[in-house]
Amino acid sequence: MSLIKRVRVINSKCFTLIPITKSSIRKRSSLCLWQQDISTEIKLKIERHWSKIVFNNNNNDVHNCYYILPMFPYPSGNLHMGHVRVYSISDTIARFYAMNGKNVIHPIGWDAFGLPAENAAIERNIAPHKWTNANINSMRKQLLQLGLNFDWSREISTCEPQYYKWTQYIFLKLFEKGLAYQSKAKVNWDPMDKTVLADEQVDDSGFSWRSGAKVESKTLTQWFIKTTKYAKQLYDGLDSDYLENWKDIINLQKHWIGECDGIVVSFTIKIGNKVKKFDVWTHEPYRFLHGQFLTMSKNNIILQEATDADTNILFCFNPITGTDLPIYITDKVNYPIGRDVYIASPATNQDDFKLATSLNISVNKNDNEIDFESDNQKVIGIAQKKNVGGYFVNSNLKDWLISRQRYWGTPIPIIHCDKCGTVPVPYTELPVKLPHIESSEYGSQTLTKLNDWVNCKCPKCHCDAKRETDTMDTFVDSSWYYYRFLDSHNEMEPFDKEKINTKMPVNIYVGGKEHAVLHLYYARFMSYFLHSLGWTPTAEPFKKLLVQGMVMGQSYKLKSTGKYLHPENVEKIGKEYKERQSGEPVEMQWEKMSKSKFNGENPERLLSNYGCDTTRLLILADVPPATNRNWSDATLPGVLNWQNRLWITIRDFLKHRNNTSIENNLSDEEYTKLESKIWDSKNYFIATCTYHFQHTHKLSVGISRLQGLTNTLRNNLPCEFISNSEEFEKALACLIIMLAPVMPHFCSELWAGFISAPNRKSGIRNNVINWNKNVLEQKWPRVDDNYKLSFLCKVDGADRCDLKIKATELDNLSSEQGLKIMLDQTAISRRTKNGILRTKYELYPGCRAILHIFTKKQVKQTKEDNNEVANAQAN
Repeated sequence: MSLIKRVRVINSKCFTLIPITKSSIRKRSSLCLWQQDISTEIKLKIERHWSKIVFNNNNNDVHNCYYILPMFPYPSGNLHMGHVRVYSISDTIARFYAMNGKNVIHPIGWDAFGLPAENAAIERNIAPHKWTNANINSMRKQLLQLGLNFDWSREISTCEPQYYKWTQYIFLKLFEKGLAYQSKAKVNWDPMDKTVLADEQVDDSGFSWRSGAKVESKTLTQWFIKTTKYAKQLYDGLDSDYLENWKDIINLQKHWIGECDGIVVSFTIKIGNKVKKFDVWTHEPYRFLHGQFLTMSKNNIILQEATDADTNILFCFNPITGTDLPIYITDKVNYPIGRDVYIASPATNQDDFKLATSLNISVNKNDNEIDFESDNQKVIGIAQKKNVGGYFVNSNLKDWLISRQRYWGTPIPIIHCDKCGTVPVPYTELPVKLPHIESSEYGSQTLTKLNDWVNCKCPKCHCDAKRETDTMDTFVDSSWYYYRFLDSHNEMEPFDKEKINTKMPVNIYVGGKEHAVLHLYYARFMSYFLHSLGWTPTAEPFKKLLVQGMVMGQSYKLKSTGKYLHPENVEKIGKEYKERQSGEPVEMQWEKMSKSKFNGENPERLLSNYGCDTTRLLILADVPPATNRNWSDATLPGVLNWQNRLWITIRDFLKHRNNTSIENNLSDEEYTKLESKIWDSKNYFIATCTYHFQHTHKLSVGISRLQGLTNTLRNNLPCEFISNSEEFEKALACLIIMLAPVMPHFCSELWAGFISAPNRKSGIRNNVINWNKNVLEQKWPRVDDNYKLSFLCKVDGADRCDLKIKATELDNLSSEQGLKIMLDQTAISRRTKNGILRTKYELYPGCRAILHIFTKKQVKQTKEDNNEVANAQAN
């Protein structure tokens, strides 16, 4: 008997849903536009039709949380293509995990303080909060236009008092622990923005990263956070197996922190009537026990306050020995990088003895044998017990300068009293709110000019005092926001630790690579500090990183002057570019998008001309997230053609399923062969697409696999096969489901059309599909149990053996069993005969497994070996 079952049900022109049970009710049906060719108008109708379903796909299982966090945006007023890319990435991944049964937390908020908003407000003569809130409203609307399924109930804005109250609260905790302090320092002054910049906010040529102005050097009293105290912990934490997929970000972080090969101890010195603290660094801690004098560079900040009488003879107090040491002022010393103080131990170091001789310093000889290792540990113990240092840090790493001399930032909750000194604002008086200003008052206002706000009473003695007028760098606001998202409406504390215990760390953190050094360093420091208070379950805040490359645009500039030109003023003649009017040579290059370079792309154009699903697909296809994306409309035809083919596929499926007069010209053998081909293709593409969506996060590769499955389903298959094949139906269902996280509206319509077809196969309902739910509520497809997955073995980095093992067996294969199987293979055994140094087993359930073997002795490869490696790489 033929395998083709001829069951036909016709129910109106658009093939509406056939109820499976009395209780099965569709939330929304198809628009039934299948007989029309797909167009932008139809796509926009689809997006309006499915918008409520697309924005309502939350799993409420509180015990299975999965935290996916994109870096929150600065509200500049309009989305740019970098925003479109990062949030399309996070939304696609969030929808993927929701379809895999996770209770996904996918929040959004606003990094709302800072110079750009303040400067823009000044230019427009309006208050910064009005400008910022208008921008937030505009960008929120655009994010919704993109179909991004954020949890808006968690929305935060760092410029709101209910947020920065807790930033101030955390600052006071840092102050209590001696980690927030005020000190005079040489700083980078931006004369245009009239504020201090951290070293990292100044480029290699000495220009401000924000305004472009040439930075000046000033000496100012500033607020710092002692991030250096956690340097060793932050450095060592980068080697933890706890971190997943950090790749080269680990090296970027390590390079910034530097090898922590020395310790710091805080000394004190009296200059005039004031006692000053200063840090002394050395990579040999024993020097703090045996050091006999210090040298100090003439440029040291302390000496700027000293008179000639003070500098005739200087002594400082060494807290390790409890004795005074002389200081000699000289620049004839090779100071440690980033330092201008040196502690000399001439009795134990020959170079220091020569230094003492050259400076005519008499030294005490030490004839006793010294246990340097024991003394090193002794110094560290004393310093830590007395709380004067003793922590390991690189000599060149500086503490975090957080002071900013501008209005639009979190006020630093400190009061200065002539009698009591520096006094923290009581916790009960938080938040210290920014004073309200109107546009007519503003201009280039700073808090120093707002006397009614500055003048206050000291919390201790109740005498007249003044508030701190510096505000905090916006990096402070963003150093802890990922915790607040989990308890965004808490009015009693920054967050309830019980609420975050099952939700932290962030499972996947998505953002630009340009933030993978500073922001990540500060956020990691803050998390380590909060963990030390017992507030958080883990020190590291982010488990897996997904860094996003920049979106680049083609820019054109005159070779003679470097002036940027609008693309309309440039023409290509042969292989060269010329300015249309003058004919002058023009240089074309790919650069970060910028209005000033005329190489930006307005997302509004794409949304109105193609719809949000096409825009999302366009930004995600072609290149993986971490790679820079060279933006061009040249990729549009391919994306539009694929959407058209998907539309036609559903149209043809409905047509053939509805046609009762199709003749069966296929033999059972031909039919079975086609079913087998579709079955194999379906499983292959499920395995590979899942692997890239879930493990490598190379979404572009996963999308290309779905294009491959589309090709399979449109490969001139006989209409009688499409009309009756259960495997075709399963494969088409899997295609729509797996594409839904990328194009949620479009796939919702494809799904509504697909499930309205007559002659559905009952077996599918139990295996893959829930006919009563929308596509975004379907479970992510899994390979069939008996499909054979790849088990790859690499020996010393080269592919050597690839076995095929049934999915159920591979998913339960232990590393010991896997090693045994591979050692039984000739290709592996002969390459491991010299012994195995170590192994690493990677199991990706339902996708693949990889066994890495590293041998004790890597034998020189033969010609045959080299050929095998070349073949493996080619495949």
